[in-house]
Amino acid sequence: MDDEKRQEPGRWDDGLIARRAADRPVAQDDAPAGQDDDSLPALGGTYGGALRSRLDALHELVGLSRTRVESEVLAEAGRVLDEAAARQRLSARHTVVAIAGATGSGKSTLFNALAGVAVAETGLRRPTTAAPLALSWSEGAAGLLDRLGIPGRLRRRPLAGGAGDNDLQGLVLIDLPDHDSAVTAHRDQVDRLLGLVDAVIWVVDPEKYADAALHELYLRPLAGHAEVTFVVLNQIDRLGTEAADLVLDDLRRLLDEDGVALGEHGEPGATVLALSALTGEGVPELRELLGRFVQERTAPERRLAADVDAAAARLRPVYVADGRPGLGERARDEFADRLALAVGAQAAGEAAERVWRRNAIRACGTPWLRLYRWYERVRAHGTGTDPRLQAPAEDELTARQRVEQAVRIVSDEASRGLPGPWAQAVREAAARGADGLPEALDELTVTMGDPAARPPRPAWWPAAVLGQVVMTLLQFLGALWLVGQIVGVLQPGLLAPVLVMVAGIVGGPLVEWACAAAVRGPARRYGQEAERKLREAVAACGRARVLDPIAAELMRYREVREQFVTASGATRVASRIASGGRLGPRRAGAGRR
Repeated sequence: MDDEKRQEPGRWDDGLIARRAADRPVAQDDAPAGQDDDSLPALGGTYGGALRSRLDALHELVGLSRTRVESEVLAEAGRVLDEAAARQRLSARHTVVAIAGATGSGKSTLFNALAGVAVAETGLRRPTTAAPLALSWSEGAAGLLDRLGIPGRLRRRPLAGGAGDNDLQGLVLIDLPDHDSAVTAHRDQVDRLLGLVDAVIWVVDPEKYADAALHELYLRPLAGHAEVTFVVLNQIDRLGTEAADLVLDDLRRLLDEDGVALGEHGEPGATVLALSALTGEGVPELRELLGRFVQERTAPERRLAADVDAAAARLRPVYVADGRPGLGERARDEFADRLALAVGAQAAGEAAERVWRRNAIRACGTPWLRLYRWYERVRAHGTGTDPRLQAPAEDELTARQRVEQAVRIVSDEASRGLPGPWAQAVREAAARGADGLPEALDELTVTMGDPAARPPRPAWWPAAVLGQVVMTLLQFLGALWLVGQIVGVLQPGLLAPVLVMVAGIVGGPLVEWACAAAVRGPARRYGQEAERKLREAVAACGRARVLDPIAAELMRYREVREQFVTASGATRVASRIASGGRLGPRRAGAGRR
């Protein structure tokens, strides 16, 4: 026979709720949590103010990080968003409070005491509570109970007009199985439901209030949820007044060590009190506190804000950098200098300067000196090519390595201090840009041409050449004059022809020296201009291929960092939250303190 049929006539009015739950279609909220979906649930509805901004920021943060951060890292944030979207579509007039505790703590007895009637089964058999039982003080909570997965046969309603009904309107009380049950399925239900309820009443007894399983697996990881947490020391009827006070003080000490803020002196935090569910001592005070808590109707948002805090604390290592990462002007300039060194921009400028000066000397020098230099080059190298203009073979062999080293250095500089995923993204962007960069630089230098190949001629060079021709003619004239005197064609007189020859001989080197002095400044400027053009072209190529992709990754990181700051809110999350971060934590070994 069904549970409903076994109930005494007139005591329960849960048949209507059961039929509604059976006829109600399965809500979309019951979709498995963490379902991999490309689109996150839309946010809106009842959430407002800072919480709405934080949820929007967290939603944007997850969207911007999908291709940079592993899905396992974002899973908790995605779960919080899923739960936020599911909760906001359900009743905002109800507050779901779970009663949790260890085996023998008396939570089912407290459940019955709050209900005013025997709802949950109690007894010496362990575990007594095999499935969660729901008690709702008002209608309209079917959607919430469907989300919790509590079947209609386990949903109850207190008698209308019972004590404290008016104060508890909107309360949905859930009696959970024992969190330390020997049955694995019971513990799984506790962990699942603790991730869905709005608040929790932890029931402890004088014997197991310091149980490591409770503190290490639940209270310590859930320290950030203190504002939606009640910790009740039950069975104080077994203790004297002085002993009960000592145990309660020790419980507060343990909670403080767990990082659970205690709501004392008007400060926000967990509510801690002592009572006896069996004798009723302290139960009215708990009912009164629950009534005020439910009537405030802020528990769902407080619970969700704590979930966002926990998710943000776990994401902090992924989004918070050490120092101020980025690329400054110095790093950019050094990168351009290394690329310029790899393509030999300075050597090209120096070669252009040498060619300018060499051409000036060739154009303005004496023919005898030019002939002698040509002879020396031919004798030394067997060719007329200036070996100084040839690029050293070792530079050509190491150009690719220099480019790769420049990219590696700038990527390390840009990623220094960044969290792991974003540092990896920066390095990958730099590596993609470095692929083909040496070939692009080679093509760029070929396109620009060799600045030393055909340097321009200044306007004064023809005058210098004409002056050198005049000096040469004077030498020939003086020589012919002397020859004419020797053969007797001309009248003898050594002074005039010698002066003419000396003027030509001395004037030629003077013209060459003057031209060499005059060409130093223009040659230096020409070489510097050639180096500057090549540097700018190389820097532009490196910026387009490497620096711009790195800057794009850094910009994306700044965007997600801003969203993370907004999602984190103004609350300083305790560091212990990062180790757990959600209701329904993972299990570890249990024991006693």
